[in-house]
Amino acid sequence: MKGFTIFCFWFSLFCVFVVSVTVDGDEIPLNGTLKDGETIASSDGYFELGFVGIGGSKNRYLGIWYSFSNETIVWIANREAPLNDSSGLLKFTPQGVLQLLNSANNVVWNSSLLRGARNPVAQLLVTGNLVVKEANDDDEDNYLWQSFDYLTDTFLPAVKFGVNLVTNTESLLRSWISPDNPSPGNSTTQMDTSGYPQIFIRKGKDIVFRSGPWNGIRFSGMPNLSPNPIYTYEFVMNEREIYYRYDLTNSSVFTRMMLNNEGIFQRLTWTSRTQGWNLYLTAQMDNCDNYGTCGVYGSCDINNSPACECLKGFTPKYPGDWESGDWSGGCVMKSNMTCGDGEGFRRISSVKLPDTRMAWFNRTIDLRECELTCLRNCSCKAYSTLDISNGTGCLQWYGDLIDIREYTETGQDFFLKLPASELDTSRSSDTKRVVLFIVIPVVAMGFIFLGVYLLLFMRKKKLRREEGMSMRQIEREYMDESRQKDLELPLFDFTTIVTATKNFSDYNKLGEGGYGPVYKGTLKDGQEIAVKRLSKESTQGLDEFKNEVLCIAKLQHRNLVKLLGCCIQMEEKMLIYEYMPNKSLDAFIFDKKQSALLDWPTRLRIINGIARGLLYLHQDSRLRIIHRDLKASNILLDYDMNPKISDFGLARSFGGNETQANTKRVVGTYGYMSPEYAIDGLFSLKSDVFSFGVLVLEIVHGQRNRGFFHPDHKHNLLGHAWRLYKEERTWEFLDDSLMNSSDSIMFEALRAIRISLLCVQQNPEDRPNISQVVLMLSSNIALGQPKEPGFFNERNPFGQESSSSKVDSCSANEMTITMFAAR
Repeated sequence: MKGFTIFCFWFSLFCVFVVSVTVDGDEIPLNGTLKDGETIASSDGYFELGFVGIGGSKNRYLGIWYSFSNETIVWIANREAPLNDSSGLLKFTPQGVLQLLNSANNVVWNSSLLRGARNPVAQLLVTGNLVVKEANDDDEDNYLWQSFDYLTDTFLPAVKFGVNLVTNTESLLRSWISPDNPSPGNSTTQMDTSGYPQIFIRKGKDIVFRSGPWNGIRFSGMPNLSPNPIYTYEFVMNEREIYYRYDLTNSSVFTRMMLNNEGIFQRLTWTSRTQGWNLYLTAQMDNCDNYGTCGVYGSCDINNSPACECLKGFTPKYPGDWESGDWSGGCVMKSNMTCGDGEGFRRISSVKLPDTRMAWFNRTIDLRECELTCLRNCSCKAYSTLDISNGTGCLQWYGDLIDIREYTETGQDFFLKLPASELDTSRSSDTKRVVLFIVIPVVAMGFIFLGVYLLLFMRKKKLRREEGMSMRQIEREYMDESRQKDLELPLFDFTTIVTATKNFSDYNKLGEGGYGPVYKGTLKDGQEIAVKRLSKESTQGLDEFKNEVLCIAKLQHRNLVKLLGCCIQMEEKMLIYEYMPNKSLDAFIFDKKQSALLDWPTRLRIINGIARGLLYLHQDSRLRIIHRDLKASNILLDYDMNPKISDFGLARSFGGNETQANTKRVVGTYGYMSPEYAIDGLFSLKSDVFSFGVLVLEIVHGQRNRGFFHPDHKHNLLGHAWRLYKEERTWEFLDDSLMNSSDSIMFEALRAIRISLLCVQQNPEDRPNISQVVLMLSSNIALGQPKEPGFFNERNPFGQESSSSKVDSCSANEMTITMFAAR
């Protein structure tokens, strides 16, 4: 009997502390309660509300979490007043107030009501929002209370992050102290509506990041906020409310934004294959996103060294500090400005707009009227368009300009007021030239012989200069022209490159391709670089050099190789890139020993990285860019085996809604070319998708598509994969090193093969676009049935192999060059 009593005692404790009982429905009725150990779930089952412990602490909290990830808590009611035991009780009072009671029946937390309630109900919505509302009233504007108004560290889809001007409530994210302690931390995020609205992140009282103002498309300082297959977003500003909001486009994909105690604002997406959260992006990209890095009237460019420089017309306030790397003192105007004394404006291009807390705006006036009103007001420092999507509205600054940074493609222009002495002097130069043309003939009439002599001398000198113009001058003219197009690519001195590469020593040589040799170099500051040097015998010339510079110079993405600059010296033409220590992907996947080092998670990370790089080129960059030569040797790997797409010598860019073009000259690498491009010269975004599909098959299988041989048939690698898929023997396609993997890895690898077969279908219209591919790779959405791939015809592998030596691209390991082949 005594033993049975002890059993009952421990069993009851087990039920209280371990077992979570889900109460029917998603509501707490009036006078209803929720005990520790009980939960309610949203109608779709994705969110739960109940009591939870965190880390090793005995404290208990009332919170909301994802049902598929219990440790991911998105909201806590009593983060400042934790319960010290499991006797907590949530009560829904007759007045419609949620009360959290401790073991002494004291209220440690309660909700509030915006107005009196008649027939209230508490409900956990599918968005993860706990609301108190009138029964049968689902209008979110009529909620009596909602948890979305009292955020913790997480910003979920459907949250209106901003200020409600009617109820005078505003959103505030505050970090946890640590992953095991949800007490309010040191970092906060909120919408600041003084001046023109923008989002700030603070650590304590110090601003560490600013989103910049909304420009009609995105926040000015968040270039990675762009259309994507995961979520949509909007910014709303009217007389009732000001907020930013994002919503999911696919209910099976989960994403959230979270602020950590270091002040980093992260977007995370759930990956079902790993049962974990994957970092999608962060608001802060680099050091130039640190608020006010370059002080007032300073501009930060992460591609420059040093990163800070003063705006044109300004000079460092403390030159000594500036030269030593302390830019916080900012800049001051070179010349004093007297109001009404001919001052004007200089365009500052492609930047994150300055802090708008001291700004004024008007949505109705155009840019010309904006300029005039700023010119008439002595306190106005600068102006800009309010909405770049339609070119309307006016934004003016009335304080010192701070927190400006330069972007290569997604920035915005503003117009800086300067005294006449600091403005473009081209008009005064034209006037001087007019005066000279008047004076010279007059003087010549008095000194005709001297005038004739001078004219002949100047003409002869000009002819000598034109005859002696070298290749270097021609190319510099090209670079000047490119700069006028806002290229602004750093030029390296030839001596600097010679020193860095130890005079292009064979020891520093990384490889050689159709472009020429590639060398490793080390600059004086210790930065490692890779130098592509155009050889005199190169099959690629100035056109490909220009094309690569123009295509990649303004691209910024973690999965694209970074072009640091170029060097032009007489006959020398060189491109300087960041150094990739693991060289190119083909050195791993096509080598038996090296491929064994690539486990499946690494291969999948490489596949995902290439897809995201292509997504940026096809969709998120300023121009649509078709690479046209995507292959294993053009995928470089950094220290952490992260992939970076390289070699843009054959790339083509499009504006507007252009997505395809035709060419009479087919260039690229056979084996990766799509059928419509190789046969008809028609290339499009889907051409790159085809090449991506081939590349994925090579990564999974470990052999090249071109030159592949199988004793049972004469198909290439695509044909082999298709035959196995049709015969339901796809698992045989896997690389030998993956054959003994776990079931989950096998499933992921087989799914990757199926996705690649969708990419290499014969008809371009059947292939998915790259945004769909990224979604397929990052979630478990249903996949369609692939159709027959391109080039599914048997051939003579020996003849094919012999010709491959003539048309295959050759690898320079660190940088790769594609040989041209006529149709």
